[in-house]
Amino acid sequence: MARYNRVLLKLSGEAMAGPASFGIDADRVKGLATEISAVAQKGIEVGVVVGGGNIFRGIALAAKNMDRVTGDHMGMLATVINSLALQDAQEQMGQHTRVMSAIQMHQVAEPYIRRRAMRHLEKGRIVIFAAGTSNPYFSTDTAATLRALEIKAEVIAKATKVDGVYDKDPMKHADAVMYQHITYTEVLTKSLGVMDATSVAMCRDNRLPILVFNLNTHGNIMRVVSGESVGTLIS
Repeated sequence: MARYNRVLLKLSGEAMAGPASFGIDADRVKGLATEISAVAQKGIEVGVVVGGGNIFRGIALAAKNMDRVTGDHMGMLATVINSLALQDAQEQMGQHTRVMSAIQMHQVAEPYIRRRAMRHLEKGRIVIFAAGTSNPYFSTDTAATLRALEIKAEVIAKATKVDGVYDKDPMKHADAVMYQHITYTEVLTKSLGVMDATSVAMCRDNRLPILVFNLNTHGNIMRVVSGESVGTLIS
């Protein structure tokens, strides 16, 4: 039995890249689409925000002296590319999916309209929110939080490459300890870097829980939305 009825899944751009650090890996995207579609087929309403780091960071070295606003706009466009790739993979499985972009580009995606997004979700369609908030200086974490609040999602499921939130980087420290539960304030005061401070503060102020889990463990998306004890709950 599903614990959540409506969730916002936050994926990094790197999740689309597979073994490589940049670009789009077709097998990886197909695997993600399979897991997300399985959740939707259980009757759970799913919104998705995907980052663009797999595309934009691939050219970051050439962009060192670039204007920040220009760079952020390029990053937003990268999220649209990722969103279209994920939409295509899901629709090949017969799963109705809509990409809604905060930057209007009518030929490739619907413009983001909150009420229309909620209607898509109610009809069982997966909605992928692209192009961040359309504003520079805001991360895709913040965009995910904003969209989750707007569509009245019950939780943000934040996919990472580690099992949850640790007291220090588990990739560098073998003695890192994972939290089962931690408060928003502790995440901020300890600078744990799970999501950016703006998004954590927004979740705190609106009492929106965040579940941080390992995307590399097959089936974890379903486990998270089913309420199984997976990852770290921030509340």
